[in-house]
Amino acid sequence: MSTLVCFHAHPDDEAISTGGTIARAAAEGHRVVLVVATGGEWGETPADLADGETLADRRRRETDDSARALGIRRVAWLGYEDSGMTGWDQNANAGSFHLAPLDEAAERLAAVLREEDADVLTIYDWHGVYGHPDHVKVYRVGVRAAEIAGTAKVLEATMNRELIVELQRAAAQMADNGATVDQDFDPEAPADDGNPFGSLAHEITLAVDVKEYLAQKRAALGCHRSQISEASFFAQMPEEVFALAFGTEWFIERGVSTDAPQHGWIF
Repeated sequence: MSTLVCFHAHPDDEAISTGGTIARAAAEGHRVVLVVATGGEWGETPADLADGETLADRRRRETDDSARALGIRRVAWLGYEDSGMTGWDQNANAGSFHLAPLDEAAERLAAVLREEDADVLTIYDWHGVYGHPDHVKVYRVGVRAAEIAGTAKVLEATMNRELIVELQRAAAQMADNGATVDQDFDPEAPADDGNPFGSLAHEITLAVDVKEYLAQKRAALGCHRSQISEASFFAQMPEEVFALAFGTEWFIERGVSTDAPQHGWIF
């Protein structure tokens, strides 16, 4: 069996972008390791924190719960601070992942890749899917760490922007029948770094079918209660709509070129 290492910026990212792939790999008997760059210190702070409990404490426990739901065997933390959203004052904090020296952070990740003899590493696409400073740094650090550790197969998790646009159009046509349409999110508009959300279909090399593992993915999302409430669109989305939106996870394999996503598996 093989070892998959998934590198993410914050607690809950593992469930959102690669939860189905993780659950499928674990169910097939592969070892899955999650590496999280930051503690998610600048996320939403819930009202029920206990005395002395920090948001990072809560999010670590939520990540442990998510890991169990997905079948992750090990969770490793790189120890950096959440950098906050683009333009926030926290971007300049000395301990932020955003400001971490590239080779220093890459060596921390490379150590895990070596320890685990990783066969596959997942990171994000070149602009972190939507431009968050920590997500962009995951891409840069992940690429460098794979070079240092000699991990040959690197997959950049992304979203299929064209599919999202199609789904939004279909939802808009259903609006007269009572469907809820999110008018605030435009995947083709500039995101945090000025680039549109995700990737175009011709830029994506691999489409992974995770429909059989959506129950695990939703369970993992539900573990992150401090950030993903029962009122969130993740929780409120009907099963059939969730399957359309998240039943396929999308990757760009570094060094591979295709004209359209190829349906397949990561191993």
